[in-house]
Amino acid sequence: MKPFQPVFLLFAILAASSIMAIGIFIAEQSTIGVVISIVVFVIVMGIGFATKKRMREKGTL
Repeated sequence: MKPFQPVFLLFAILAASSIMAIGIFIAEQSTIGVVISIVVFVIVMGIGFATKKRMREKGTL
C-alpha cells in the first residue's frame, strides 16, 4: 500500500471546492465568480500535476 500524501489530499479538496463554487456562482448568476472559480480550479490542478511530476522525478512518489 502506498504511503498517505496529505499534499495531494489538500489539492483534491481545493479542486473539488472550486468546482462546487462554479455551480454556486452559476446558480447566483455571477459571471465574475464563475470566471474566478474556473481560474482557481485550473491553477490548483496545474500546481497539483506539477507537484506530482516533481515528486515522481525525485523518486519520492
